[in-house]
Amino acid sequence: MRKIFLIVLLVGFVGYAGFNLAESVTPYVSIAEARATSNGVQVKGLLDKNFQPVQSGNEFNFSLQDETTGETMRVKFDGMKPDQFDEAYHIVAVGKYEAADETFHAKKLLIKCPSKYEGQKPQA
Repeated sequence: MRKIFLIVLLVGFVGYAGFNLAESVTPYVSIAEARATSNGVQVKGLLDKNFQPVQSGNEFNFSLQDETTGETMRVKFDGMKPDQFDEAYHIVAVGKYEAADETFHAKKLLIKCPSKYEGQKPQA
C-alpha cells in the first residue's frame, strides 16, 4: 500500500513539474508569428527608429522591427525603460500579442548590447 502511494506521489510530482516547465518555455518567433498566436512568446528585433520610445508613468512604449522582413510591431512594457535601452543592438520582448489593441504586451525585456570585447581577439 505504501509503495503504491509513493508511486502515485512521484507520478503526480513529475506531471506537475512537466506542466509548469512547459508553461515557462517561451519560443523565439518572428513578428508575424507573434501576431498569429495567443500564447506567450519571445520576439527578437531591432529598435524601430521611426517611432520615438515613450515612457508614460509606469508604462514604456516603443516599436520593434524584424531585422529580416522589416515588419514593425508596437510593444507595451509595464515598467520603466531599461538601462542601456538606447545602446541596444537587439531587443527581446517576452510576452504576448493582443489583437484588440494591435500591441505586443511585454512582461519582460532583454537588452542585447554590442560586446565591448568584440574587437579583442586572442593572439595565437
